[in-house]
Amino acid sequence: MPSIADTLQLIHSELFRDRLSELYGEGQETLNSQIERYSSLVHEYNERFNGTDVYLFSSPGRSEISGNHTDHNLGKVIAASINMDCIGVAEKNGDNKVNIKSITYNEDFTIDLSHREDLPNASGTYTLVEGILNGFEKKGYNIGGFNVCVTSDVISAAGVSSSASFEMLICAILNFLYNDNQMDVVTCAKIGQFAENSKWDKQSGLLDQIACGHGGLISIDFKDAQHPVITSLNFEPVDQAYKLLIVPTGGNHADLSREYSSIPSEMKAVAGELGAKVLGELSMEDVLSRLQEIREKAGDRAVLRALHFFEENGRVEKQIKALEEGHADEFLKLVNESGNSSWKWLQNCYSNLTPETQGVSLYLAVTELFIKNNGAGACRVHGGGFAGVIMALLPKALVDSYTEYMQSFGVDPIYSIRMRKYGAVNVNLLLNDDKLPAAARN
Repeated sequence: MPSIADTLQLIHSELFRDRLSELYGEGQETLNSQIERYSSLVHEYNERFNGTDVYLFSSPGRSEISGNHTDHNLGKVIAASINMDCIGVAEKNGDNKVNIKSITYNEDFTIDLSHREDLPNASGTYTLVEGILNGFEKKGYNIGGFNVCVTSDVISAAGVSSSASFEMLICAILNFLYNDNQMDVVTCAKIGQFAENSKWDKQSGLLDQIACGHGGLISIDFKDAQHPVITSLNFEPVDQAYKLLIVPTGGNHADLSREYSSIPSEMKAVAGELGAKVLGELSMEDVLSRLQEIREKAGDRAVLRALHFFEENGRVEKQIKALEEGHADEFLKLVNESGNSSWKWLQNCYSNLTPETQGVSLYLAVTELFIKNNGAGACRVHGGGFAGVIMALLPKALVDSYTEYMQSFGVDPIYSIRMRKYGAVNVNLLLNDDKLPAAARN
């Protein structure tokens, strides 16, 4: 069990620096900033908790590449963990209390495991942790007291899953401290989903949690809801020539739960008209065969969203094949198709409640003009949509000119994203790979 002094020494070792490069990328500036980030968090922890035996944890954000809003209806997706992450310094305690200090959100609270209760006006972080603890117990896993100091650079309310990143960090801590790292990624993801569903009343699927928890570029087939099929993919054909960029549009999606919930609700309404619970149990032909009847009962937008679901599933299969065969251009063409379907059929690029505000649509439009003028690249709404960020995949040679182009419209910063192979993990165990949970050794 590493002491505070041992941990600080570890953070400044060459071996730790090598492992950090796997999480955050090469480059002295990047590695030095991460070493300072981890060191600072250890000092913050020690000041708050006077630590004895601590461990370091990291949980990434995620980028959704394709399969926009299909997971909740048992569809197919492609997603990746990214080099933005939530990190924590944690230690088991003996007082049966969960003590959490969040540097990022300036929160410091305690949950007494002996006297748990829903607090009125509790913060979203508090209720999320409470939901995770409940989820562990409902699934028969152990919980116990621990202290943790947390900070995150996962962009909040911007479609890169800052909430799922935090959820998987807490799950990784409880998994390591009280469950011998025996819990698999899907189980942890379901606990994170349970917390959002029960405490935030958010109809989320499992995409975000699995992508943050698993690591790497993956496809997920949710047809069997209890046992989603996760497949690691090779992004090298695209990664060699293109950069993945996350572009803020100036909007915040934190207050758009109603808009997000309308998508799974409307998709399920279409399924219900055909005697099914979700669209994953049906085919496009089932919907088209009774199109007029379903329009009248569920509405035109619901039908369009259902058609988007089926087309997205087909696109994911084609993109997997394109990666397997090394066809980067075909992969990017399908990314553009996915984005256009989200914009026109799924209709999640702006909120109908505020049609005068369309940052996502506007910056997609100017990015499409840039791609058209330069003859290469792809873009699409990123994550849940309605506000937040867009994603662009551009040739590396065009990144600087695109950045200048978007800055001329007031967009700053633009985030260059690197995929990372590790999901939510105890960073100490990266130094001894054979001790990692099986799901983390991708």
